[in-house]
Order: sequence, then C-alpha cells, then structure tokens
Amino acid sequence: MTLALSCALTAQTLPTLSPRPGQEQPSEPEEPISTLKVNVDVVQLFFNVKDKKGGLIPSLTKDDFAIIEDGKPQTIKYFTAESNLPLTLGILIDSSASQQSVLEMEKEVGGSFLSEILRPKDEAFVISFDVDADLLQDFTNSVHLLRTALESAKINSPPSSCTSIPGVGGGPLPCTSKPKGTILYDTIYLASHDELAKEVGRKAMILLTDGEDQGSRYTIKEAVEAAQKADAICYVLLIADRGFYGFGGGYSGDREMKKLSAETGGRVIEVGNKPEKLKEAFDQISQELRSQYNIGYKPTNSALDGTFRRVEIRPKNNSYKVQARSGYYAVAHKD
Repeated sequence: MTLALSCALTAQTLPTLSPRPGQEQPSEPEEPISTLKVNVDVVQLFFNVKDKKGGLIPSLTKDDFAIIEDGKPQTIKYFTAESNLPLTLGILIDSSASQQSVLEMEKEVGGSFLSEILRPKDEAFVISFDVDADLLQDFTNSVHLLRTALESAKINSPPSSCTSIPGVGGGPLPCTSKPKGTILYDTIYLASHDELAKEVGRKAMILLTDGEDQGSRYTIKEAVEAAQKADAICYVLLIADRGFYGFGGGYSGDREMKKLSAETGGRVIEVGNKPEKLKEAFDQISQELRSQYNIGYKPTNSALDGTFRRVEIRPKNNSYKVQARSGYYAVAHKD
C-alpha cells in the first residue's frame, strides 16, 4: 500500500511519509474494522477522570459533568463510560542520533505494549522519524506486522555537510540551509493530517522521543493544530538520554511536548532511559485508553466557520480532575 501525501509550502516541498521499501502489508485485515460514525454537527469528546492522587475514577454518569463551550453552557446529548470502542493508534518513534542508547529499549517495550493493548477491532500504524519521516507500517491490526515495523527502525542522522552520503532507500540525505536532525513537528503534523484525520472514533498518538526538534518546517503550533483537527489524543513518553546533551543544560524538549499533550487531552510521562519506567508509562496509557468516557453535545454555535472553540468538561465534584482536549475546530467533515 502506498501512502500518497500532498504537502506544499509556497515553493518548497514539505516532508512526506515514505513507506519503507519492501514493506509487508496484509492483503486483508484479520478482522473487519468497525468505526464509530458521528453526525457532523455533534461534538464528541473522549476523556479520563482522576482523583487527587492520579487514580482513574470509574462509574460516573452525565449528571456528574457540565460542558462549557467558549464560556456558554451546553446540553449533553449522550454519555457513555465505554472502554471497548475501536481504537486507532499511531506509534511515532524517534530514530535520530540522540536516541542511540535507548532505541532498542523502545522497540522491545513498545512491541509488548502493542501486543497487550490491541484488540481485533483496533488498528495501528508505525512511523519513525529523524531527518525524514518513514511510514514503517500503515494501518493494520496485525501485531506481528507492527512489531516487525518497530524492529526495523534504525538510527539515522544527517551528514555533516551537503554530500551524496546515502540515506534511507539509497538516496542522498536532503541538503538545506536549515539544519535537519529530528523533524518531530513535521511528523506529528503528517501523522495527524495524512493518517488520523481520515479515521473516525477513538484516536491516539504515542510519541517515543526526547522532544527535541531540529529542522521541521512546520511549527509546534501547526503540529498541535493538526492533532486537534484530527481529534487525536497525544501521549509523549519523554525518553531522554540526558548524557547525550552533556552537562550544560542543553536539553529543553519537554516544554513543547507538554503544550502538545495538554491541548490534545494526553500527557507527558518522564521515562529517561529506564526500561521499567517505560513499561510503567505504557501500562498507564493502556489503562487510560481503556477507561475513557465519551460525551457528546450539539453546540449552540452551529456555524462551521473553521474557528477554534474552547471546551471545558467540568466535574461537579471539585476534587476530580478531567483529562481532555482543550477544544475543537468547527469545520465540516468531508465525505
């Protein structure tokens, strides 16, 4: 399967997701993929509720919440505590030079996570990113194919100067006046815009990265906007080998990743370079994705004008904390 992308910025060509040569694809899904169809004029939100210690709160009802859009109360049309709806999941794995000492750990623990969380009606894809974004595996519900894709991720760093040193697929690495090393923001944008935006239902991205970007043409603001428009929850497992950056305080990748996760209803989990912390982080994400509430309402502002609407889900118990995306873009869904 070839993924066709159309991304352009004035006269420049933006990065695209490149399927790995010889990438294996299943001819038929193992099970039919069912999806949740939602009317275009109804807003739906998936969210978690936690207590003061971070424990998940189950068994709440719609009477336990109020919804506010742009400061105006909304009427809840439906509410479910549903953890079995099909899940569409994107795994984005950083394969830049800074991840040299932690990549194998990410592959092993990430593969185990996929084996545990994916059910027959779920689907996932895998992208690695460094100087390029490579689609290692497109949508499938085959854990075998997904784990094989993860295993194929390799460290790839840019040349020190513009030469013909071969890159992925045997071609030269791109030469630009702007340094390229880790196109993190571009990859978030492309995964959102070209993969998840076409899907419906529950959608999430898990980023395995130190959060450092170098060379992206999209900004973090544009990446966040693309994730919001795709209704994708973004979890960031901050896997940072601080030794790579030395002792001069050069690491700052967590700042923008906190912005991304807060705006999309996910969160940042600090992992460092410890396998046990990575497994614990994956376990937490698995529990949260299987313990989501689904709430829907028809907004009083019915204009599909493309503007951003800020939404707040307020628990009536003040000791509870809601983890949800900050809002949505009021755009008509294309058929």
